[in-house]
Amino acid sequence: MEYSITKQEYDRIRTLLYDESGISLGESKQSLVVSRLTKRLRDLQLDNFTAYYAYVMEDASGEEFTRMLDLLSTNKTDFFREPKHFEFLRERILPGCEQDKRIRIWSSACSTGEEPYTIAMTLYEAVPNAAQWSFEILASDISTRVLAHAARGLYTEDRVREMPPEVVKRHFLQGRGDSAGLVKVKPHLAACIKFRRMNLMDERFPIKAPLDVVFCRNVMIYFDRPTQERLVNKFFHHLKPGGYLFIGHSESLQWVSHPFKTVAPTIYWKEA
Repeated sequence: MEYSITKQEYDRIRTLLYDESGISLGESKQSLVVSRLTKRLRDLQLDNFTAYYAYVMEDASGEEFTRMLDLLSTNKTDFFREPKHFEFLRERILPGCEQDKRIRIWSSACSTGEEPYTIAMTLYEAVPNAAQWSFEILASDISTRVLAHAARGLYTEDRVREMPPEVVKRHFLQGRGDSAGLVKVKPHLAACIKFRRMNLMDERFPIKAPLDVVFCRNVMIYFDRPTQERLVNKFFHHLKPGGYLFIGHSESLQWVSHPFKTVAPTIYWKEA
């Protein structure tokens, strides 16, 4: 069965997505919605997008909305993606935390976990005695599905193929037998990361202690300018003086009103 979407159906889905997640689809993404949701409609044996919208709205658990969100957004990520941020963390930020030996970092759109695990690896690789430090990483996402994947810390070997073998050996367990071809994050990395479902559209975030760094990379491209502005200013509030915000290399705050100082493209600083 071939599906098509009416303007009314598209507008309903687009509005729901924007209201619940901040993702702004624009007015001309009908073909994307049809192509990415067609298989789901077939699996549910639904005749049209009106029926699917009703199905999403009637699901009190919110699981179908999460599934729709996953299908319509991109969860593509890699270990050590955009490596300059991790170099900056290691060379510029971590030395400033030497006295207290404590650093608090929020990976605010962590997807399947590669980003927070990379942060943890960067910290462990950068200090001579990690046992003397307190590494606290909050990793959040709106999708319970990708969070479950992230919390398992289980990946196919090809996901770590570009990493130096000695780094993989230090931080991952090699699968054997039925788990051959898989790697699992070692407990020392998992122990410093707390995974939590959070919606960046929420008015308040359940974060009490001030943060040293916020990673929000490759998610604001989905948001319109007012949403970006509100979010960036909320990040500013949660950072301690001297804290940093990292955004994705495809993103810019050039047209967004915010109180940060620009340190480098995609790196912003809350003045001390």
